[in-house]
Amino acid sequence: MTDLPLTIVADENIPALEPLFQHLGRLHTYPGRTLSPEQVRDADVLLVRSVTRVDERLLSGSSVRFVGTATIGTDHVDQDWLAQQGIGFSSAPGCNADSVVDYVLAALLHTAQDQRFDLRDKTLGIVGVGNVGHRLQGRLEQLGVELLLCDPPRAANEGTDGFVELEYLLRSSDIICMHTPLTRTGAWPTHHLLNADNMALLKPDVVLLNAGRGPVIDNAALLQLANARPQMSLILDVWEHEPWVDAELASRCRLATPHIAGYALDGKIRGTWMLYNALCEQLGRPADIGLSQVLPPSPVSSMKLNRPDNLLAPVRSVYDIYRDDRDFRAMLGDTETDIKLGFDRLRRFYPERREFVTLSLKGEVEPDAAQQFAALGFNCHWGNDD
Repeated sequence: MTDLPLTIVADENIPALEPLFQHLGRLHTYPGRTLSPEQVRDADVLLVRSVTRVDERLLSGSSVRFVGTATIGTDHVDQDWLAQQGIGFSSAPGCNADSVVDYVLAALLHTAQDQRFDLRDKTLGIVGVGNVGHRLQGRLEQLGVELLLCDPPRAANEGTDGFVELEYLLRSSDIICMHTPLTRTGAWPTHHLLNADNMALLKPDVVLLNAGRGPVIDNAALLQLANARPQMSLILDVWEHEPWVDAELASRCRLATPHIAGYALDGKIRGTWMLYNALCEQLGRPADIGLSQVLPPSPVSSMKLNRPDNLLAPVRSVYDIYRDDRDFRAMLGDTETDIKLGFDRLRRFYPERREFVTLSLKGEVEPDAAQQFAALGFNCHWGNDD
């Protein structure tokens, strides 16, 4: 696959496709969830998101020689089969990690305000310390939050110092953030990693957040536990059977959203750009389009703080998580079909959101506040200059 023009088939919801790929060949876009073998049969390149299952059923008999997924996760791609067929593959590890961390921090800061606690007074457990979990760890450490980390694969490779067993984390954490990939085999199977047995270890008033993969938590067992423990707080962005969502479980959530934690425009375009670079490498041609060339300017790029002690003011100016929660609850219709269609509609027409780093903060603040704003990820320029 070296001759241009290529035939490129892509999920219509991948951003920046035209500026990055159109000059390489003929670009055809389709809804990713219903992508069919007929649509990809004559393609040289296939670009997908997590809603498309890429395997022998989809690609057998096609001319596809390169598959790229604009996502961190790869559990929707049969990489072994691709390798057997000599089909090149690339994902976008870390592309939207900062977007997910922004989501987590927004959710936790709002929850802390609503429940009148300071994150620095809590013990927070991170389960899965990879691209997202590691970046979340870094920001929370800068904020001064006490952390517990669980990641058996990393502990096996790096030593157990700094890591704890899952059961200890579940018993000891006031807040738990799930950021594991979805695996069913291997050294650390994560399907139903949290289940009826070990979730019984959770503190009665725990805050449990999942912005990784839905099936990592047994949703039926979680609903049963949440009904028995009304004081626990759930923040769920991912669901075991999405695009279907258990409306009763959603009603028990403090915050509920349709798998959009990583949906900041910066992260999505970064993922597309990473696939562009991978394809250019496979083609043996230079990747001469920079990320800055396809990222639009942020609509809110600067803010002067009037209340320098209010951490949520800049957060809300960049990302209103309650808007996503309201839109999600409003679409939970009466039928399974309504819910599935509504879930995908919210993702397809998701409004523009930017990462915290795109907002420059100005003003005069105390050193402690300055450290916290920087830890959250904002671009800080302190002083009294306008």
